[in-house]
Amino acid sequence: MTIRIKTPTVIALDFDGVLCNGLIEYFQTAWRTYSQIWQLSDEIPSNDLVEKFYRLRPVIEIGWEMPVLIRALILGIGEEAIFREWQAIAEKIVMAENLAGAQISACLDRTRDEWIAKDLEGWLSLHQFYPGVVERLRELMLSEVKPVIVTTKEGRFVRSLLQKEGVNLPEVNIIGKESKRRKYETLRILLAELGAGTTIWFVEDRLKTLLSVQKQLDLKEVELFLADWGYNTQKERDSVAQYPPIHLLSSTQFCQDFSKWKI
Repeated sequence: MTIRIKTPTVIALDFDGVLCNGLIEYFQTAWRTYSQIWQLSDEIPSNDLVEKFYRLRPVIEIGWEMPVLIRALILGIGEEAIFREWQAIAEKIVMAENLAGAQISACLDRTRDEWIAKDLEGWLSLHQFYPGVVERLRELMLSEVKPVIVTTKEGRFVRSLLQKEGVNLPEVNIIGKESKRRKYETLRILLAELGAGTTIWFVEDRLKTLLSVQKQLDLKEVELFLADWGYNTQKERDSVAQYPPIHLLSSTQFCQDFSKWKI
């Protein structure tokens, strides 16, 4: 007897950390913001600082934390401590320096917006798609499975980056920062709009986001996958077994048939 593998009707994908690697842009925007807030001149960041930032990127939950992470590293706070107690460290730095998250966030957004207005192509060039994902997206667009991008990045930038690769997803298939919704709320709306028989598989690189979806009783049928190539730590990847039915997904599996995703 042939066993039929259940496949999704909708594949919901995070963007940064799943489809696109934006680490270079993240650091450059954070450094420009840091230089304004802490009033540096034309100082060039060391390669060591850049590499530490890249390694510690998984601790960042909100944009304003990026320049604060640079501040923590410059103050000499160790990587282990940052991984262990980042939220407390970030709050302590902000309070000690008479700053506020909203203030840093506004500066970060302004810095990025000014950069984009002056040099959109240069800004876009700092984003790199992970190997194989563009080809996989093209395959999905030609299949019966509907790809939808659910991201905290602004939809217009996602469209621009995809279009540079020749991928023209319909506008309604890109749900970005402008929606002002948590990702589990977006998944709930997708289920309601698409109706009975809809099966959603959601790929995300942040375990905390997947756990927030898992807590929603009405989203129990959504299959959850942690992208092991994204902005997460080995500790988080190792812990996935504690949170069934969240699945750990490799980039190799992502680029293969859905029947390979749960092995």
